[in-house]
Amino acid sequence: MTTVQTFSRETSIVYRRQLRTNLRNPAWVIIGMVQPMLYLFLFGPLLEPLSAQIGATNAYTFFVPGILIMQALFGAFFAGFGLINEWREGVIEAERVTPANRTALLVGRVLRDLTQLLVQALILVGLGYLLGMRAPILGVVLGVTLTLLIGGACAAASNAFALTVKSEDVMAPVTQMVTMPVFLLSGIFLPMTMGPAWLETLANIIPTKHIVDAVRTSFDGTFAASPLLWGTGWSLLLFVLAVWWGTRTFRKENS
Repeated sequence: MTTVQTFSRETSIVYRRQLRTNLRNPAWVIIGMVQPMLYLFLFGPLLEPLSAQIGATNAYTFFVPGILIMQALFGAFFAGFGLINEWREGVIEAERVTPANRTALLVGRVLRDLTQLLVQALILVGLGYLLGMRAPILGVVLGVTLTLLIGGACAAASNAFALTVKSEDVMAPVTQMVTMPVFLLSGIFLPMTMGPAWLETLANIIPTKHIVDAVRTSFDGTFAASPLLWGTGWSLLLFVLAVWWGTRTFRKENS
């Protein structure tokens, strides 16, 4: 069996186990889905009269990409809490004595989170179309792909941080401290151009702001625009760095 086949097999084993665990207790999946749907139904209508002011021809074409990134950030950032519980129950210790590839241990878990995010993204896009969103299929596919990339980056980073601190009491406040400014400065609800110049300048430092702009650009069908290039570049870079950090942490834990 080749190295690639072995890696794929080990990743698949971890992925299937993680997926079965989620399906046995789907409460968190349902809760994670309800919140963005509430934003879509309750906040979306407020944007329709403001479409011209926010520079959008369609409120939901503007808003759905932001909700997708919000789901990727908040859903994936909390993935590490489950890993802490696994560590406490001895699952990580049991995996430590196996010859499994340490990257496969991470990737299998990240794929579980991406599967959940993909299902949620497809539901949100479907609801967006029902509410009046107008976006080309190719743009939606590209936007969802970028969403999965940043979601995978956040999930890998969350797992790495969880395995480093091994405490919900430490992870919870740190996660909140990181996600809140990212959430506010990414322009998920409103474009940062509506704020003062200093706030827009500060927002431009946040990579997720460029990713939100990229997903909105793809939903608009403007595939050659610079926001799409910047957002794609940031998504790939963050994904690679997070997977590297997560793999390094699993190897260190299991060395």
